[in-house]
Amino acid sequence: MKNKSLNDLATEAGIASEYTNAYGEQQAIPTEIRHRILKAMSADTPVDRPVFHLHTSSVVPSLPKVKVLTQGQIAVLPLSDTDNYQWQIHTEQGEIFHGCCQRQLALPIELPLGYHTLTLITEVEQETLSQKQSVQLIVAPERCYEPKALIQDEKLWGACVQLYTLRSENNWGIGDFGDLKYMLQELAQHGGDFVGLNPLHAIYPAMPESASPYSPSSRHWLNIIYIAVNQVEDFRQNAEAQIWWHSPETQSKLQQARQAEWVDYTTVMALKMDALRLAYPQFKSRPDDDIQQIDFQKFVLKGGKNLYSQATYDALHHQLYEENNAYWGWPVWPKKYREPDSEAVKAFCHSHPQEVAFFLWLQWLADTQLAECFTASQNNNMPIGIYRDLAVGVAQGGSETWCNRNIYCTKASIGAPPDILGPRGQNWGLPPMNPHELKAQSYQPFIELLRSNMSHCGALRIDHVMSLLRLWWIPQGETADKGVYVHYPVDDLLAILALESQRNHCMVIGEDLGIVPEEIVNKLRERAVYSYKVFYFERNEQGEYRSPEEYPQQAMATITTHDLPTLRGFWQARDLSLGESIGLYPDKTLLAELHTDRKRCKQELLANLIRHGYLPEPEIRSTENAQDASQQTTLSKQAELPLSVSINQAIHRYIAHSNCALLGLQPEDWLDMANPVNIPGTTMEYPNWRRKLTTTLETMFADTHINQLLQAVGEARKQSL
Repeated sequence: MKNKSLNDLATEAGIASEYTNAYGEQQAIPTEIRHRILKAMSADTPVDRPVFHLHTSSVVPSLPKVKVLTQGQIAVLPLSDTDNYQWQIHTEQGEIFHGCCQRQLALPIELPLGYHTLTLITEVEQETLSQKQSVQLIVAPERCYEPKALIQDEKLWGACVQLYTLRSENNWGIGDFGDLKYMLQELAQHGGDFVGLNPLHAIYPAMPESASPYSPSSRHWLNIIYIAVNQVEDFRQNAEAQIWWHSPETQSKLQQARQAEWVDYTTVMALKMDALRLAYPQFKSRPDDDIQQIDFQKFVLKGGKNLYSQATYDALHHQLYEENNAYWGWPVWPKKYREPDSEAVKAFCHSHPQEVAFFLWLQWLADTQLAECFTASQNNNMPIGIYRDLAVGVAQGGSETWCNRNIYCTKASIGAPPDILGPRGQNWGLPPMNPHELKAQSYQPFIELLRSNMSHCGALRIDHVMSLLRLWWIPQGETADKGVYVHYPVDDLLAILALESQRNHCMVIGEDLGIVPEEIVNKLRERAVYSYKVFYFERNEQGEYRSPEEYPQQAMATITTHDLPTLRGFWQARDLSLGESIGLYPDKTLLAELHTDRKRCKQELLANLIRHGYLPEPEIRSTENAQDASQQTTLSKQAELPLSVSINQAIHRYIAHSNCALLGLQPEDWLDMANPVNIPGTTMEYPNWRRKLTTTLETMFADTHINQLLQAVGEARKQSL
């Protein structure tokens, strides 16, 4: 009976008992795994009561703490007894709806969009304030925001970049917000509509080599390494800072960092921190009525406790890590510092106020420079301008988990089950959000996360958008294949996403690659969440590449992504050879099949480009009866040759003609680069998140061939209308 009871609790908690794997087969989840995830989810909850307990009141037990509905939707809240009730709804806009009810409450359909409070009280206890029951009502629009240009069926395009990879004549060995502004202006002149970015989330100033943008410390704040120091007024005007800047030692380190093949995070962060510490006294000396001081104080006030906790974490981590580099995060800090509201943490803030203020200032600088980039894109009439990326999770020992411990399940991590390209699955090492605690907190952590990431941009890409429906949870210490899917309140989350999208005038792109359950596809489409279509994968059952007109309109097309090989890397099967060299493909039979499939892909790609007129027909000297065989032989030989300029440009023009409303292209493919920026499933085996572009932005945008390519892309987008 005990096993049955645990199984029932696991099912009620949304822990799946089976799933459809990458091969289309139903795969059962071992009972032990389900029980371990249940325990991880309810670490402080007795197993004899459901972990999805809704924290309801004893007065009206049937009422949830939060109710999410779509505007105009008929919604009824059942009540648990026959008492007479009075109710009031205080809307966010200041309106009041009220009435009486019994047994059930039919919510007014004319409620405005927003976050409202429903108060319910029995008539006999009207004067007893402690008996009141409050419910958070969230009224959402039907669809996410879409820019006017997309509503008018325009076809937009832009560049998708990993900001740290950018080289320039001015940066300090890593792409920064100065480079972003330059790229936006250049791309606008070439007819581009946006620059898509990697997650800009806060990482670790004390540990710059922990550089993955998809394993951040916090998704609420920014990575300060992207500050363009030379654009900071207090750095330019500070005499001591300028002496340091012009010194031979500084210039030598700077040149080494700029010329390095891989991003040298340690050197870059050290240079920037030295420079900004020299500049900070200049800022502090500004009078209270100085415009920058006023803006800074407003930023700190708006950021509230969350921002202060971030600055505290960074300041404290910086000190602890200098003392002992084993202090990688709060789980291994001295016990007195592990709780953000502890007396020891308060004492640290009291004794180090300027250090905490310094990190507050750095966040303000980063936010200000990102805002200036977005303003520049708007001044250049770019319909989207910047599109940001929201990572699927945060690192276990970062500031976000430190600040809101209850929402994260640190005895589990998220990832992906085994699939064809990743036969061992993926364990991302990120603790999952507890869906039941999320609802218990009236979804406030999710709301705040969206608001943080929808600022200073026209679009937000949600990494692994299927996480709104389900996530692959892996018990602590297990490999990725020992996981299970846990379900989330998808309809509520999508409704909130639509509300925040409309409020922030920020469209939403959902990265829906990998195993995509059918049940979420229509939900995303109906909510105007744009799909993500990668050229490599857009093939029909016969293996033929989809024609441009077969692509869906409500989507963004792209040739590749940061997790996939570049165009040249794909053509050379560089991803397969790299994967083999670092042990990702222990099954040699599978590896041989992947190489054979890649060869077929290239042949079909060439045939498709020829069939649609993007490449000329090959010269075939054969009799009419043998023409098909000769053509196949010719294509096979062409597929064995290096990627030519004509094939590269043909693929760009092909995807630019796609029916998708959005097109995102990678500069790596303009520059014909072979090495990837990231190999999924690896940590130390390959220098992920460090590979730079091969040339500077100034040189790239002055290149005649690249300018011709971008012109052809722009013309193709207009022709696809």
